[in-house]
Amino acid sequence: MTLLSLDSVTKRYGEVTAVDRVSFSIDRGQVVGFLGPNGAGKSTTMRMITQYHDPDAGRILFDGVPLADAGLEAKRRVGYLPENNPLYTEMLVAEYLAFVGRLRDMARPDRNRGTDEAVQATGIEPVFHRPIGELSKGYKQRVGLAAAILHKPDLLVLDEPTEGLDPNQRVEIRRLIADLGQDRTVLLSTHVLSEVQHVASRLLIINRGRLVADGPVDTLLGQAGGQVKILVEAEGAGVAARLGALSGVTDAAVSEEAGRTRVILTAAAATDLRPEIFRLAAAQGWTLYELHQEAGSLEDVFRELTGKGAAA
Repeated sequence: MTLLSLDSVTKRYGEVTAVDRVSFSIDRGQVVGFLGPNGAGKSTTMRMITQYHDPDAGRILFDGVPLADAGLEAKRRVGYLPENNPLYTEMLVAEYLAFVGRLRDMARPDRNRGTDEAVQATGIEPVFHRPIGELSKGYKQRVGLAAAILHKPDLLVLDEPTEGLDPNQRVEIRRLIADLGQDRTVLLSTHVLSEVQHVASRLLIINRGRLVADGPVDTLLGQAGGQVKILVEAEGAGVAARLGALSGVTDAAVSEEAGRTRVILTAAAATDLRPEIFRLAAAQGWTLYELHQEAGSLEDVFRELTGKGAAA
C-alpha cells in the first residue's frame, strides 16, 4: 500500500528550477535509496516531503492525503535526519531526547517509552548521560537518529546520515538503518553508493532536478552500461584467441601466469556467454579454473545516468 506519493512536484528558487516535475510513489516497508550528484535536487525534495518547503507545483500525498491538508498530523508520522544533523551540544543526550519528545507533544509515558526504545535501537546507552558536545561524530549521528525515530514514525527520511564518519562508523550506521527499515519506510540519500547497495531494495536517481531512474537495485545493476565482464581462467592451447573470437565479445584483456591464461571479456549484457565458453573449454580439452560473470556496479549506473551529457 502506498505511503508516500509525489505527483509532478516542482520547486524553484528564482530562475533556478531545483526540482522539475518529479513523480514517484513509495510503499510501506520499503527502504529506498535516493541518489544524485551535488545540486541535483535531493535535499530540496526531502525538505518538501518533510514540509520544510512547499512545492511550487504538483502535489505530495502522505497516506493518500495531500500534505497541504494533512499538515501537523503528517509531521507527527515522519522522522527526519537532515544532512547537518542539528544538535544542542551543551545538552546531555538524555536532556536532548526529552526536549525533542516535548517538542513533538508526546505524553510523558509515550515519551519515556519512545526514548527507551530509540536509545536501545541506536546503541547510545553508554553516552546517555554525557554532553552531546563531548561525543564522537558517530555517536552524534546516532543521537540524531534516535531523535528522528523517538516518536515511532511511519516514514523515516535520512539525508546523508553517514557524512563525515570513518569506515567503521559507516558500517555501524548502515547496519542500524537496515534494522530500522524492517518495520518502517525509509528514504535514504547518500553519496556512498555501497551503502545504498547494502540496505536499499529500490533506487531513485535524480539528475538536474529530474528523476532519471526508478527501479529495483538488481534491475538497475543489470542494465549498467549495457555490458558485462566475464572472467575466464583456463589452461590449454589457443585460449585467448578463441575466447576473443566469440560472437558478442567487444574486448579481451589477456594475462599469463604459471601456465594459465586469464582473460577478461567484455560483451553485450543481453548475451550470456558462459554456457558457450564452458562447451568450448570441454571441446578444446582446456582445464577450466574459473568462469565468472561480474555484475554491473552501482557506480556504472550512476555515471551513466548523471555524467556529463546525461539526459536531464
